[in-house]
Amino acid sequence: MKNLHLVTAWACENRLVLGQVKVEGHSNEITAIPALLELIDITGATITMDAMGTQTEIIRLIHQKKANYMVTLKSNHPTLYNQVNNWFETAKSHQFKGMEIHENHQTESAHSRVETRKVWAFPVAALGGLYKQEEWAGLQTIVVVERFRHLWNGTTHEVQFYLSSLPPDAQINGRIIRQHWTIENQEHYVLDVTFNEDRCRIRSLHSQGNLI
Repeated sequence: MKNLHLVTAWACENRLVLGQVKVEGHSNEITAIPALLELIDITGATITMDAMGTQTEIIRLIHQKKANYMVTLKSNHPTLYNQVNNWFETAKSHQFKGMEIHENHQTESAHSRVETRKVWAFPVAALGGLYKQEEWAGLQTIVVVERFRHLWNGTTHEVQFYLSSLPPDAQINGRIIRQHWTIENQEHYVLDVTFNEDRCRIRSLHSQGNLI
């Protein structure tokens, strides 16, 4: 039997697991996420998800439940991704001249590396309309995060894009994106390292679920 795969709702500010749903066999997170969202009251919250959860039906559900969202845009939506990427590269090369732009830069040192983050937030109107924009309920803002990580053996560089129902505010938008990853070091790390979850070989019947 395969490992138990869960989708977790994590409250960043409270460091609390609000709910979990098992990903059924022959399925994936796309079907599990709506089931999880139906279990909890998300009114007024901001939901963050990686690219797997960036689906129009999931966004519509979040909007219907009166919550906001900040979701990753990657090449699993190739037409939209390429449109945003090409627009950003062109606008940046012209130094965003004549555009409404919200910008925030930060530099941090930790774990033997220096990381510089540049965050730009643009109202969707600045792009002159997006591919199938009407399918993304409540969409207001495109957020761009450019990261430079200076390590002892070199420098890495990446640019990521986000779709959001929040107003464009680079400082607030950037903080929300950073908070998304607290699930990795405050929940997943504790389970994997402190409780040795990755080493657990239990597979049979309902024993995996009983240990949650």
